[in-house]
Parts: sequence; structure tokens; C-alpha cells
Amino acid sequence: MSQIYERVALIGLGLIASSMFWAMRRSGAAGHVTGYARSSETRDTARRIGLCDTVCGSATDAVKGADLVVLAVPVGVMGAVAAEIGPHLKPGATLTDVGSVKTRVIEDVSPHVPDNVHFVPAHPIAGTEHSGPESGFATLFDNRWCLIVPPNDTDSDAVQRLERFWRSLGSHVDVMDPEHHDLVLSVTSHCPHLIAYTMVGVADDLRRVTDSEVIKYSAAGFRDFTRIAASDPTMWRDVFLSNKDATLEILGRFTEELFALQRAIRRGDGDFLYDYFTHTRAIRRGIIEAGQDTDAPNFGRSR
Repeated sequence: MSQIYERVALIGLGLIASSMFWAMRRSGAAGHVTGYARSSETRDTARRIGLCDTVCGSATDAVKGADLVVLAVPVGVMGAVAAEIGPHLKPGATLTDVGSVKTRVIEDVSPHVPDNVHFVPAHPIAGTEHSGPESGFATLFDNRWCLIVPPNDTDSDAVQRLERFWRSLGSHVDVMDPEHHDLVLSVTSHCPHLIAYTMVGVADDLRRVTDSEVIKYSAAGFRDFTRIAASDPTMWRDVFLSNKDATLEILGRFTEELFALQRAIRRGDGDFLYDYFTHTRAIRRGIIEAGQDTDAPNFGRSR
């Protein structure tokens, strides 16, 4: 794979940014990669494990001369970071992000982007419940989707170059409207996380009554809830506050569906439950056929 950007700056050095670095090293898509994290401990860890060619002491130092700058920080602070680095961005550079909310990020970041810099938001739909610079790995994006969500009138060459970059990291790429992106992600990611947090919270209340039996006798379904609910709390707090409208819309629809299931159980309506579960089972088959998960026992997990 030929080099796509000569110099890349990663602002934030968590799971996504660290995985991007190792994937760039695998593909050769970038020349020199600089990195910055607000925490000195994170920067020390990055240096120790060889994450980035240069770990800088400030975000402004990291972005100097960069052809691609990646905001890999919680969505709630992207506007502030953009304001800090904006005056230091190289003319002709591309500024992008990896946040799972797009409308709010575009509103927060756009005012701080110089006219001679291309702002091309993106969202790699990949991750694990782990966070931090040591959690990244080169194959995280393989066969996953990265959505490119450019504002109106974005330079088409800059968009296409970023598409090539994400493909070089192993991703499938699609382009999507910001509002539609936020609605889709509220269904596929945001609300499932909120439901997982809620279910684990309910189980924690029950655990206090049952003297830890909920933890001791957890079946696979509950374990998967806890895996999702172990995700970074700062990131998810910012996601829900930044994607409020779409999240509330989908939660309203979820509540209606839940009431329908409650009614069927109360009435003993087995036909309704069977038909409902048959339909939702087909969604699972579709995900497997699309290559976005495995049908191996226990979903391919070791335990």
C-alpha cells in the first residue's frame, strides 16, 4: 500500500487512535505519525510502547506540519480542542475525527477550522470495551465500516483521500448525511449501550438483595450486557448529551415495543412473542451474513 499522508497527527491516544497507528504501520499509509494526549501518564505509556513516532507535549506541537489531523478525544471536548489547534493547522491539511456523533461535532468544530483546511468528519464503527493506549491493535478496523460524514461543500479530493486512508486501515467506507448518521447510530450503538447500562444497574440493585447471586450465576446474555456497560464512561456521557434528540426518539420507540411485549406476556399471547422473536432472529442472521460477527458458539468468545 502506498503512502497516503506524509505526516499524521493523532490528538488523543486511546483505543481508536492507538489502533489507527498500528494499522497505519501495517499498511504504510502514513509517513511520520505524531501523537498527543492530555494526560502525562498516557504520553509516558505511549512512548514506552512505541506508540507514534513522536509523542508531543502539546496538541499544537503535534499538529504542526501534519497533512491529516485526527481528533480522537471525547465528543464533548472536540470544539475546545479544535479552537486550540486551529491556528496551527497546515494550509491544505485535512482535519477529521472519530466520534460517534456527527451533527454536534460539526457544529462545535467547524467555527474553528481555517478556510484553507478541509474538515472531513468520520466515524469508524469499531471498538471494544477496553480503553487507553495499550488497548489498540492493528486489525481493529478490518472488515468494519467507517462512515465519512462531510459537511456541505467539502472538497471532494479531500473526502476521497480520507476514504482511501480508511480503506488502507482495513475498513469498508460509506458516505452519510450527518443527521441520518446520528439516527442510525442511536439505533445500532447508542441506545443499546444505554439499555446495557440500565440492565446492569437493575441487576446491581437486585444483587444487593440476593447477596451476589446475580454476579455468581450470570448467563451469557447478562455477561454481554456487562461487557458493553464496561465501556468508557466519559465517552458515553458525551455521546448521549451530544446526540440527545435521536437518542430520545429511539428510546421512545423502544419503550413502545417494550410495552407491547409486556402486554403479550401478561395476556399469554405466545403467537405474538413467537412471531416477534422470529423476526428479530432474522436480524441476527443478517449481521452474520454481512460479516459483522460470527456464528461460532458463544459468538467466538473464549468464555
